[in-house]
Amino acid sequence: MNPAKFIYAAALPCLVSFAQVPSSTQAVALVKQAVAFAKQNGVAKLIQETNTPNGKFHVASGGELYIFIYDERGVVKAIGYNTAALVGVNRIDLKDPEGVMIIREIIKVAQNKGKGWVDYKYPNPTTNALDQKTSYVEYYDGAIIGSGVYKDKD
Repeated sequence: MNPAKFIYAAALPCLVSFAQVPSSTQAVALVKQAVAFAKQNGVAKLIQETNTPNGKFHVASGGELYIFIYDERGVVKAIGYNTAALVGVNRIDLKDPEGVMIIREIIKVAQNKGKGWVDYKYPNPTTNALDQKTSYVEYYDGAIIGSGVYKDKD
C-alpha cells in the first residue's frame, strides 16, 4: 500500500471521530463566539440566530454542539436544539437523578463567577443513556449563554 494512502486510511477514522465528538474546548469556543456575537449585534440578535434552524448556533448548522440561553429566572430564551418545544419554558426546577438542580446551578455559576462549568447527568440522545454532562456558561447582559458536552466523549 502506498505510504500516503496508509497514513490517510489510518488517520481518517480519527479525524471523523474528532469531527463528530465535541470536546469541552469546543464548547468553550462556541460560547465565546456567541458572547462576541451578542456584544457586536445584541442579545436579541443572538437569541434569533440561536433559534433559527440554519443559524450559526443551532445544531442543525452542523455537529452536536449548540448554544442555549436562559434568563435569570430559568426561562429558555433560545436553544439550538428542540427549539419549538423548549423556548419560553421555565426550567428552573429541572433536576438530575442525583438531585443537581441543573438550571439553578447554571444561573448561580454565571451570576456569581461570570463564567464556569456545571456538571450533571442528562439523557444522551446518541446513546439513549443517562450520561455525565458538563456545560460551560458565561453571563452577558442578563443572559446566561452556554453549551455542553457529554464527559464520556471528552
